Amino acid sequence: MLKYAVVCIDDDPLITSMLSFQLRKVIDTKTTFVETYSNPAEVESHIEELIDFGVKLVFIIVDYQMPEMNGAELIRNLKKKYPWLSCIMLSGQANDLVVAELREDQLLETYISKPWSEKNLFEVVQPMIDTIREHEEGK
Repeated sequence: MLKYAVVCIDDDPLITSMLSFQLRKVIDTKTTFVETYSNPAEVESHIEELIDFGVKLVFIIVDYQMPEMNGAELIRNLKKKYPWLSCIMLSGQANDLVVAELREDQLLETYISKPWSEKNLFEVVQPMIDTIREHEEGK
């Protein structure tokens, strides 16, 4: 049964496809699924639906430069509702000041620069994924 989700938000569908492909290499697809979105305005309601269905969010990966709402705004909105949510920013255009502010406000776990390496991505997400495995094995 799928109980966990990883959410990736980027206005470029090629980026979300690549992230989804790479993340499926390190997550247990029997318990965790990868949700991808290209419109940041849709994400909040979809995350709310997932939580209402009892799905636990492991982490989100957010681009910075997107139409309608940038990644920093999205992270701030989501963290107001879900302060426990782990957020990763993956961007080639994020402002250093914005990233520093998010970190200072304890809203951002880490920043990964585009283009990213699969190895770097795995180093960042593996501890979060291991937490799920430990939780599942502890049952």
